[in-house]
Amino acid sequence: MEIKKISPFLSVSPQIYPAHVERLAAQGFRTIINNRPDNETDDQPLGKELSEEAIKHGIEFINIPVIPGELTPQNVKEFGDAMSRVTGPVLAYCRSGMRSTSLWALYEARHMGADSIINFASTIGYDLSWQREFLDDALAQAAGIDEPVHHHSEAKTYDVVVVGGGSAGIAAASSLLRRRPQLDIVVVEPRYKHFYQPGFTMVGGGIFAPTQPQTFTKKVMPDGVRWIEAAAASFDPDRNQVILEDGSRLEYRNLVVAPGLKLDWDAVEGLHESLGKNGVTSNYRFDYAPYTWELVKNLKSGRAIFTQPQMPIKCAGAPQKAMYLSCDHWLRNKVLDKIDVSFCNAGGVLFGIDHYVPPLMEYVRKYDANLELFSNLVAVDGEAKKAWFDVSQPGEDTVREEMEFDMLHVCPPQTAPDFIINSPLSNEAGWVDVAQDTLRHKRYGNVFSLGDACSAPNAKTLAAARLQAPVVAENLIAVFDGKEPTAEYNGYGSCPLTVEKGKIVLAEFGYGGKLLPTFPEWLIKSDEPSKLAWFLKEKMLPTVYYQLMLKGREWLAKPDKLGG
Repeated sequence: MEIKKISPFLSVSPQIYPAHVERLAAQGFRTIINNRPDNETDDQPLGKELSEEAIKHGIEFINIPVIPGELTPQNVKEFGDAMSRVTGPVLAYCRSGMRSTSLWALYEARHMGADSIINFASTIGYDLSWQREFLDDALAQAAGIDEPVHHHSEAKTYDVVVVGGGSAGIAAASSLLRRRPQLDIVVVEPRYKHFYQPGFTMVGGGIFAPTQPQTFTKKVMPDGVRWIEAAAASFDPDRNQVILEDGSRLEYRNLVVAPGLKLDWDAVEGLHESLGKNGVTSNYRFDYAPYTWELVKNLKSGRAIFTQPQMPIKCAGAPQKAMYLSCDHWLRNKVLDKIDVSFCNAGGVLFGIDHYVPPLMEYVRKYDANLELFSNLVAVDGEAKKAWFDVSQPGEDTVREEMEFDMLHVCPPQTAPDFIINSPLSNEAGWVDVAQDTLRHKRYGNVFSLGDACSAPNAKTLAAARLQAPVVAENLIAVFDGKEPTAEYNGYGSCPLTVEKGKIVLAEFGYGGKLLPTFPEWLIKSDEPSKLAWFLKEKMLPTVYYQLMLKGREWLAKPDKLGG
């Protein structure tokens, strides 16, 4: 939680969580103002959860939700009315803190000059320069001037705007700078924390400490780029513009879209309300992975259910990795025979590449797990410890089945983010519409996309983004120079399937399920669990990620030539 003080009475921050509220009370905050609508992103607690927690600690909780890109005069009025009546100190939050800061700025502009507001906001990391005309208007209206004088200025156009400062976005920005250091690049990313997502499974399996897969975004942001700590709200590709959550616009010559995907917790009835308690958990959120390990350690008997929704999902092996690591722990502690384990998969196969199914099935049998295919989780009641699945066997009517549980590990349904789905950049399925070889947009030639949000039919894995970043960098620079793309992405993805502590089945494949092993068979057999592959995942890959991928050092990731 990164709190930025605007005055002794008001502070702003990015998204807070229920666990933060007790600490906020101890720090003296008496009012919390929420400036986010519910369900903007997958990692967002509901306002109701935070309100209930605030009340427990004697803090007033006020909802003034601001729709991204649509900050209105009514929002400003409600914020001003709240600030004039509440007890301080006050903490206002949104996804990044930008909307809360903008509300403060537009409210204070009645008696404070635009320069002072903009300069102060920049000292706490928020760029409000785009609001100058609105701030001048507010001051002029407060002074009784009917027709304020606007100070028009040309908007700056960046060589490259990168939407998304996660793994894919930062890797792409670094690869671009490696090729052309003089590029003027801006990265739009609202999160002040950065996550190494493959580590979540390791936290849930008790291998990594909870803090190991996370760091601060500023530590991984490439030197030479400008970071705007805000969220993108929409796109205007006909004008080469990105619209941010506060309504400001960034103009670009080239655009890279890499915002990741949305974990749709609300697609399963009751799931959002059940997470993190009553035995319901998920390694797909960093804050619940430690709870997974707590449940695994404490479960001595009963029923454990692990779920997987319909594809596409990121890291298609992660739901069964959670099962394998849990079962391995129970086996080592001699309680597995007292635990009924089920893997409920909405799809019709254990894994999408046939080559890897036999070794995985050996572990399903070893752990005596029930493999329930065509079984899709549709509802959860955490307090009752019950889950409901729609079972749709081929050629048969769908049947709803009820299952009781002591532990439920959920992989949620997944979609593109809403602002991508509703944008001109998306295809019919909602993903950024790119050519699968060049990763260039099919309709807008100066737009590229990589990572989980793009439409390329590869497995959505970190390894895929590592290979995609150099392709995007090389092709974007070619287009920037007035040439055609030259680099080709072959669909490579990798899934290190942790079948037990100390052994991994290393799945590597490309488009059409073609096997694309990095290492020779004599070193790592592709269809056998390997201790060396475990060493690679546990010890080497985090270093490869932070020291190579995020810095544009393309070890074993040089792009192929298009048509080569």
